[in-house]
Amino acid sequence: MTASKKSRRWPDLPEPLAAPVTDNHTHLPLRVEEIPEVQGERPSLEEQLRRAAAVGVHRIVTVGCELNDLEAACALTRLPGVFAAVAIHPNEAPLHAGALRHVAADAPDGLTPTLRPHHEVDLDDALSAVAKAARHPDVVAIGESGLDFFRGGPGARAAQLAAFRAHIALAKELDLPLQIHDRDAHAEVIETLLADGAPERTVFHCFSGDAQMAQVLAEHGWYASIAGPLTYHANDYARAALDRLPRELVLVETDAPYLAPHPLRGRPNASYVMPVTVRAIAQRWGVDEAAACAQLEENTQRVYRFAA
Repeated sequence: MTASKKSRRWPDLPEPLAAPVTDNHTHLPLRVEEIPEVQGERPSLEEQLRRAAAVGVHRIVTVGCELNDLEAACALTRLPGVFAAVAIHPNEAPLHAGALRHVAADAPDGLTPTLRPHHEVDLDDALSAVAKAARHPDVVAIGESGLDFFRGGPGARAAQLAAFRAHIALAKELDLPLQIHDRDAHAEVIETLLADGAPERTVFHCFSGDAQMAQVLAEHGWYASIAGPLTYHANDYARAALDRLPRELVLVETDAPYLAPHPLRGRPNASYVMPVTVRAIAQRWGVDEAAACAQLEENTQRVYRFAA
């Protein structure tokens, strides 16, 4: 077996964690074709959940952040241990607002997204659908919403900002935590939160800030959710940020199917892989695994207020 093929196969199960934890942000597959088939293996959704439970990931918050995925994400909460977050993703907002011409204008990769039938729904109506879905009893967060300046010109950014502000207001109205997507827009995200008033429980999903930004989160009591990039060799800034964060403001996630941690980078990611990141956090904190799990789970419960 060549190294390239080995690097792509579905990961083996890691050793079970010393105590249960929650994957507070993932994207469970809604359709079979969303599960990558690698070397003849395509573990079903049920199998992925079984693996997660087997290693101690006992709860999962799956995120529906496109209009045509809201109901499907809510429907997944019928499965044991699965909860949902709903929103219109910042990269979806301009497409609903008719700002396609702006989306790729300044993008480093020059990619233009594909318009699909659900993008014919205007942004206000898409946000109304989020507000309706958010009232599902097993929706525990609004997200992911925020700003993504990696793609898009001024028109796209205006639509992103309008959606972000609507999601902030909805999270406060429903007393739900807000999961923030922040890519290349740290200052603008913080400015918006301060101007509009951040929800009581605000989470920067897949936190990508440095130690200085971590200090801002600490000052405002905002949470940072740590994902696989913490483990990448070049990400010293991410580890420095974790050092600066109060431990009671740290959560953990996979953001699967993206961002598998080292040494699994490049392979499919899933909630059952999260113990690798949990152990990296424990090592950085200088505590044993059980203590790290307990702290992360205490923080998670404080944010999402899962029923006993």
